[in-house]
Amino acid sequence: MNRPPAALTAAALLLASPLAAAPITFSTALPVTQGAGVLRLMAEHAETTSGEGEIDDGALQLVLAWGLSPKLTVFGLAPWRRTELRRRTPAGLVSRRGSGLGDVTLLARFTAFKRDAPGSTLRLAPLFGVEVPTGRDDEADARGPLPRPLQPGSGAWNPVVGLVVTRQTLGWQLDAAASYKASGTDDGIDAGDVARLDLSYQHRVWPRRLGGGVPAFVYAVIESNLVDRSRDRTAGRALAGTGGTTWYLAPGVQYVRRRLVLEAAVQLPLAESPARDDDPSLIVSARINF
Repeated sequence: MNRPPAALTAAALLLASPLAAAPITFSTALPVTQGAGVLRLMAEHAETTSGEGEIDDGALQLVLAWGLSPKLTVFGLAPWRRTELRRRTPAGLVSRRGSGLGDVTLLARFTAFKRDAPGSTLRLAPLFGVEVPTGRDDEADARGPLPRPLQPGSGAWNPVVGLVVTRQTLGWQLDAAASYKASGTDDGIDAGDVARLDLSYQHRVWPRRLGGGVPAFVYAVIESNLVDRSRDRTAGRALAGTGGTTWYLAPGVQYVRRRLVLEAAVQLPLAESPARDDDPSLIVSARINF
C-alpha cells in the first residue's frame, strides 16, 4: 500500500487475552498468551495522487501471531495487493493494473518491561523483523514493465525496528509507538526509508458499567499516524515526486467478543507533502483468537 499500512500496521490488534481493545493502524505492546494464536484478516482501500498519476490501491493482509513465551510473540504477515494507475496523456486516459502476493513480513516482539496493578497494566515492548522480497517486482503488461507503485513486491530486504508502549485499564487503553523501516535497493533504485510515530486511544462506550454476563463490548477509537518517507534515489540522485511527511487521523470503532473482534476505521490525511495527495482510506478487520 502507499499508506502507512505495512508490517507494523497489519500486526496491530493482536492481544494477550480475550476481551481487550487495541490499536487498529499499528501494534499494541500487549503479548499473545503463550501457546495461543491470533489470526487476523484486514482489508484496506486507498487512493493517492502523486507524480506517477492517480493510484487506486486495495490490499488484503493475513496475519498470524503466536505466543512463544509470556514475553515473546512472533508474527507472520502475508499481503495480497491490487493496484491501478490512471494517468492522463495527450492520447487520453491510460490505465494500468498490477496484482499479486506482496512481500511477506516476519516480526518478533519482546516485552522488556511490565508493571501490573489491580485493573491496569503498563507494558513496553521493542519489536524487530524484516520484509522478505516474496512479491514479484518484474510484472509487465502490453505496454511493458509496470511502474514501481504497481509491482506487488519491492524486490529488496527491508529491516524493521520499533518500540511500543501500552497503558491499559478496565475502561480505556492508550498505545504509543515509534518505528523505522530501512528500505533496500532493487534494480538500482534505493527506495526511501520510512519512519513513523503512532498514537491510539480506545475508550469503552458500551457497557458503561461492567457487570456479570456481558457477552460483548464496544470501543470508540481515535488514532494519529505521523509518517515520514525519505526520497527514493538512483545513482545517488533523489527522484522527484517521492518522499515527504504525512499526518493521518483515524477515528474508528471496535466490537469485541471473547474470541472475535470486528473493527473499522477511516484514515484521514490532515497534513501532506507536496509530492502526494491522499484521499481518505477505509480499513476493516476481523480477528479470531485460538
